[in-house]
This record gives sequence, structure tokens and C-alpha cells, in this order.
Amino acid sequence: MSYANKVDFTGQTIYVGMDVHQKSWTVSIFMDLIEHKTFAQPPDVEVLVAYLRRHFPGASYKAVYEAGFCGFWIHDKLKLHGIPCLVVNPADIPTRDKERARKGDRSDSRKLARGLRNGELEGIYVPSRAMVEDRSLIRTRQAMVRKQTRCKNQIKSLLHFYGIPVPDIFRSWSRNFIRSLETLRLERESGHLAMKAHLSELIHLRQILAQLDRDILALSRTDEYRDRVQLLRSVPGISTLSAMVFLTELGDLARFTSLDKLCGYVGLTPDTHASGEKQGTGDMTRRCNPVFRSLLIECSWVAVRKDPALALAYHDFCKRTLKTKAIVKIARKVLNRIRFVLNNRCRYVSSLAA
Repeated sequence: MSYANKVDFTGQTIYVGMDVHQKSWTVSIFMDLIEHKTFAQPPDVEVLVAYLRRHFPGASYKAVYEAGFCGFWIHDKLKLHGIPCLVVNPADIPTRDKERARKGDRSDSRKLARGLRNGELEGIYVPSRAMVEDRSLIRTRQAMVRKQTRCKNQIKSLLHFYGIPVPDIFRSWSRNFIRSLETLRLERESGHLAMKAHLSELIHLRQILAQLDRDILALSRTDEYRDRVQLLRSVPGISTLSAMVFLTELGDLARFTSLDKLCGYVGLTPDTHASGEKQGTGDMTRRCNPVFRSLLIECSWVAVRKDPALALAYHDFCKRTLKTKAIVKIARKVLNRIRFVLNNRCRYVSSLAA
């Protein structure tokens, strides 16, 4: 008779902490009263599930790992095996001073398993696979925009390096400006080839961005997004592209039970420092969704020019604070409008009531 047939862990819970890396995982297994084992294994969910079922038949399993480069596929595969899994923000894991001083894969996995057993960990929101892939399309466009900006800066630096003036009329990177750069000849062929290489990269990136814009537009017209995109476009300052960014970054809006919690996720709340009688409020928190927050503030600058209510509120805020701080308050109002139209399934109607 095998060991698995002799032992039954029915009614017990096994806590699994995983420090995941590309080539191996360090796994710590805790029970209610003891630490079973810490070991390394291949980066394979099937190997871990087979180990748990072989050594702890009949038990209930719970797993946890840190959010990072590997995304959510581990969570999804464990869920298919009936094992609930938390994905946690590394900054939210309770850490002892000794663990900070002696950081390692084994101590990190033990820390995760211990926190899971003690009920000290709170998982982040895990979007569906479809949402993750849609988000990847939007973020790929943002990455290409950054690459295009870098390429433009490299071309401008090369022109400045050789003392070639750039007329102000061409600083918008129009087709005529790019054609003039293609016909530009430096003193030697090697210099011309260098410029040609940068221009080829720029043209290629522009073509990729144009195709991504078409793909995102097509995605926004699908049944899954069409109605919500139209609702968001009724809010001043929000375009189809920004609406798609907001929808793919937010995911399930119902998880935010109040505007304050939504503002906390986006990062529109200030950091606070209080001790005893000392009360301090800092700038906007560094803990945020940077993609969402930066775009929301950009949309807010447009909104104050299009919405009379927001324009009135902005001018009122500017009397008491700096413009950069006033626009953050406007961003909160725009976010409230986004939340309202999505929750109530009705278009935003501008009025003078802020």
C-alpha cells in the first residue's frame, strides 16, 4: 500500500508560498502548526500540483506569489486545478527586519507562505485572460510611442551635433519634414547612412503605430466595448483611444465601492505622514496606476476647455492653489464622471453644476 493511501489530510489546509523566477521556483509549504519544506522546482504548475497531491492527499491547498514579470498565468493554471491562488503586491508583504537584511529566494517564499497562513496578505485584482490580452494591445501602442519619441530625439541630436538648423515650421514631424531629412546630404556617405538608419526606424515605427491605431479602433467597435466607449466619449476630453485605455486598465469597476477607493487605485490621493500631534500631507502618492493617472490628467487639461462646469471649477481652484494642483482636483471630477456613466449606463450631459 502506497504512502498516499495510508495518509489522509482531509480537513487540513496546506499553504504554499512561491518565489517565482524564469528558470526555477522556490516553494515553501506550511501547515497550520509546522513548516513542511522549502525546495526548488522547475517553473511548472503541473509539477507543483503533483507534489501537493502526492504528499498531502485530501487536503485543501492555498497558494500565493508576488506580482511581477510572469503575469497571471500561474494563477490561472492553479485555478483550473481547483487551487485558490493570491497574487500580491510585493510592497504589501509583511517583512521582518532580518528578512530585509538577508533577502533570498528561500526567505521570500517562507515569508509568503507564513503571511498566507496568518491571513496577512491581500491579493491584487486579477483580470481575465481576455482583458489581459486587450490591455497588452493598448500598452504595446504606448511602448511604440515611447520608441518613436526616442527615435525623434536621436535624429534631433544628430542634427544638432552637426550644426544643421531645423526650421520651426518642420518641428511637427510632418511628411514634408521627413522627406527633407531623407534628401539631406552630409559631407561623407557614412554620415548620410547613419541618418538614413534613424529615418528608416522612424518610418517603420510610424507604420506600426498607424496599424495599431486601426486595430484598437476595430477592438473598440466590438460588442464587448462599443457601448462603454460611447458612454465614455460623452465625457469631455475623452477620445476613443483614451476610453480604451481606461476600460482595459480598470477592468471590473464594481470592485471599487466608492470614489475614494477608485482614486486610491488611480493615484489621485496624497501621501500622508502623521505621528502624534504632527500631521503632514505630501504630494500625490507614488503608488498608482501610472498609465491611467497620466492619461487622466492629460484628458483633464482638455476637459477644462470643453466643459463649462469643469472650467468654472478649475478657475475657482486656481484662486487657492497652483495650476498643477488644481488640475489634479479636476482629474478627480473627471474620474467621478467616468465612474458615473459606466455604473449608470447613461451618457454624460454637461451643465454648469460642477
